[in-house]
Parts: sequence; C-alpha cells; structure tokens
Amino acid sequence: MAENILIVDDEKSILTILSAVLIDEGYQVLTAAGGNDALKVIKRETPPIVLLDIWMADMDGIETLKRIKALFPGVIVIMMSGHGSIETAVKATKLGAYDYIEKPLSLEKVVLIVRHALREKKLEEENRALRSRIERRFELIGDSAALGRLKELIKTAGPTNSRVLISGENGTGKELVARRIHLYSPRAARPFIEVNCAAIPETLIESELFGHEKGAFTGAVEMKRGKFELADGGTLFLDEIGDMSLATQAKVLRVLQEQRFNRVGGSKTIQVDVRVIGASNKNLAEEIKKGTFREDLYYRLNVIPLHIPPLRERKDDIGLLVKNFLIELSEEQGLKEKSITDEAIEILKRYYWPGNVRELKNIIERLMIMVQGPVIKKEDILLFLEPSNAAGPAPPGYLYSSSLREARSLFEKEYIMQKLKDNGWNISKTAEDLRVERSHLHRKIKYLGIEIKAES
Repeated sequence: MAENILIVDDEKSILTILSAVLIDEGYQVLTAAGGNDALKVIKRETPPIVLLDIWMADMDGIETLKRIKALFPGVIVIMMSGHGSIETAVKATKLGAYDYIEKPLSLEKVVLIVRHALREKKLEEENRALRSRIERRFELIGDSAALGRLKELIKTAGPTNSRVLISGENGTGKELVARRIHLYSPRAARPFIEVNCAAIPETLIESELFGHEKGAFTGAVEMKRGKFELADGGTLFLDEIGDMSLATQAKVLRVLQEQRFNRVGGSKTIQVDVRVIGASNKNLAEEIKKGTFREDLYYRLNVIPLHIPPLRERKDDIGLLVKNFLIELSEEQGLKEKSITDEAIEILKRYYWPGNVRELKNIIERLMIMVQGPVIKKEDILLFLEPSNAAGPAPPGYLYSSSLREARSLFEKEYIMQKLKDNGWNISKTAEDLRVERSHLHRKIKYLGIEIKAES
C-alpha cells in the first residue's frame, strides 16, 4: 500500500508540481493550503510524512511544526522555505523537523529525502516491534506480592551500573531477571552476553571469558574474542558462578576491579566497559565457609542482591503463568491452541514444583502435545503431572484432592490397587490381606472403578 504524504504550502504551483512528482514515485498525496488546514488533515489521515512550508499566511510553518509534534510526535516533518536562514533551520531542527529544504526546490532532492525518511521510519518501527517482542519474551509473569517486590527491585537496580548477584533455585528464572535488569539499563541497546559457568570445562573457561590469540594452545587456530570483550558496553551474565574454580574466580575478580585483561597467549591489554551480573543456585556464603568461593569476589558482585522466590512461594502466579505458556507455546511451536479449566489450575497450585517455573512450562508443553481435546482438564493434570527426579517419589494423588471425601476415595483406590498388584490381582488373597470380606472388596472395586487385569 502506497504511503500518504501531506504537502502544506500556500502556493498552488508548489502543491501542483510536488504532487505530480510524488504521485509518479508511487505515493498517495494529500494537500493543505495552510497550517490550520494541515492540522485538520493530519487529525483525519495521520500521514507518516509532511512537507511543510515555513512562510504561510494563516499560521507559519514553525508554529504548525510545534503543534504537529505536540499532537503527533511520530509524524516526520520536512521543512521548506524560500527565505530560509541558518537560524531558522536550527530552530526547526530543535523543534523536531527531520530535514530542511531551501526553495527553489530540487525535485530529485525532495524525492531522495522522502525516500530516506520513510526508510528510517520503517526501521524505527521494526526496532520498536522487535524490542516489544523481546520485552514480552523476558517479561516476569505474575502479580503475587513476592514477585511484585522482585519487579520493583529490578526497576530500581536496572538503570544503575552496579553489579547484581541473583540467587534462587534452579528453574526460577535467573537469566530472565538478568535480562530484565539489562532492558531497564542505559546499556539496553548494547550486547547481553550469557556464560553458563557450570557448562564450560575448567580447561576452556579462561579462553571462553577472555578470548585467546592464534597459537595460544593446541587447537587455537585463530584469534577468538572472549565474552568480556563481546559484552563491551553492555552486560555480562555469569550464570552458576558458584561452579567456577578458585583460579578463574581470581582472574574474574581482577577484571572486575580493573576492567581490563589480556587474551590467553596475548600481551596486549584490552580495556572494556562491562556490567557484570552474577547468579547462583548455591548458598555462596556457605561456599565461602567451605573455601570453594572467594569472599572478595562475593562482595564485589553482591552490590545489589536479588533473590528469586521459588514457585511454591508464589503459587498465586501459576494461573497467569499457565495461560501465558499456552499462548507462547502455541505461537512459537505451532501447537494447537488449548484452554485449561479452573479445576486443573487448582491441581497445579497444590503441587510442590521442585523444578519451579521451568518444570511448570515443561508440564504445560507435555499437556499441549498429549491431550487430544481443546481443553486441559483436572484428569489430564493427574495423569501427566510427574515430579522431577530430584524431588523423590511423586506425591500421592489424593493430596491434590479438593475435598476430604474425594481424598478418601482416591486413597482407597490407590491403596486397594497396590494391594491387588502385590497379590497378583487375586481378589481372595487381597481380601484376606486387607482383612475384609471378599464380597465387600468386590463392591469396593466396582464402586471405585478399579479394572482387574488378571486373576489367578
């Protein structure tokens, strides 16, 4: 679709000539003979670009420019004048004019400036949309009091250059918090570089952080820039910093103090400006006592401490998180859209969540794939919810019940099924084991909907 361009001039010949040229270039053209008319057209059509004459009878171009920018700051205004001066051009620029063209107009120059202005506007819109998508992707979902306090601390810490130390269990979203801090900082347009200290072998961590020169060691076939260098002007996120060796900790401490280092095998000193955010799922104060973490590095990093509460301490956020994951997974992975019942969310709220938000997202992804219908129900949660291996055995199903009566029925069903399995599905032996009449056990099996797989 062709872009609208508004030409504002009280000379009919200018309106006619410029309109013809811009229409030939494929643009749609609107015209106005003065400032007041221009404002009416902009309110009605909101064209992306306005070509505005300075000297007009009803309202001069400078005043019109002020009003356009006050009402529609996103509109690009290109000033035109046959009686211009440097002072007028500077004033127009300070008021937000994109460019200034002197009359008599060079039609080629007008077309070129319009083309450049529209290209820049498109790039700005794309950047805004991209930034908006990034911010949504790294948004902290939830409105619990615990998360609210964390969000406020992030907003406070973000605009500073102070180092931050994030603590929290695995799966709570430490990288997410680090990225939010970066987005709130003056460094947001600069790189955010992440290093998972636990995932890099000790023999490679120094090269990964500081880079190396060609031939520094076997396999170094070319020069490589390290993470500190790549993060220059931006933020370096050192995840699981508690897993870093003491030798590497000492080198990181030095870089934090001096903001300079040498690549491995190099003699040239590289100066950087990097904000460092550290994170760990370990209790670093305890690690200091054990002698596995440097106390001086801890205090260098721990200028602003942030603790992320585990999901079990902010269960009120689970409903919002689930609904967000349903949308996110549907968009990103092309999975069929699904909704979830309130009863199902209540079951999720009663779970312990040893794997935190990461485990919740994995469960929702599993449910979106495995549940055939468009709605995820309570029964689906009980069928597919499994604990993390680190959490030990699964909590029994009756713990997720919404009433004592329901819990009692589920307990009886699980208990009788286990006894039947233990006795090879022999009802007589099971009745004897349970110390009940065989007929009574038969009634219970039928009432509870237990399927007998075999009987010997």
